Amino acid sequence: MGYTHSITVPLEWEEAVARTKEALGRQGLGVLTEIDMRAVLSAEISPESADRIGDYVILGAFNAHLANRGLLTERELGALLPCNVVVRRALGATETTIEAIDAQLLARISGNPGIREVADDMDTRLKAALDRLRAG
Repeated sequence: MGYTHSITVPLEWEEAVARTKEALGRQGLGVLTEIDMRAVLSAEISPESADRIGDYVILGAFNAHLANRGLLTERELGALLPCNVVVRRALGATETTIEAIDAQLLARISGNPGIREVADDMDTRLKAALDRLRAG
């Protein structure tokens, strides 16, 4: 079972991160969290370990209205928020990969029809952001 929607684009690292944030914003998704995994791994494990991972950032995509609907339907949903989007690039690579969580996972985990509606909306937004990045 796959759990992400993934694209690979011919963008430099900084541009890919900036354009990903912009594409999410155009879909009504803010970025609540941003984790620079390379920096974390370098500080917590070793620079060599971080280099093996390469450039890697986890963005926590969030829409307050969808979160509100979901939490009113099922309070436990908060454990699955925000929806993560990963931007990653191996050192020396010429392309950058962008992966968004398949929001349908929320619906499959929950089984609640109300959560399925929220997940459908979120998944549509995440896919549209990826489509925009793919189109350039």
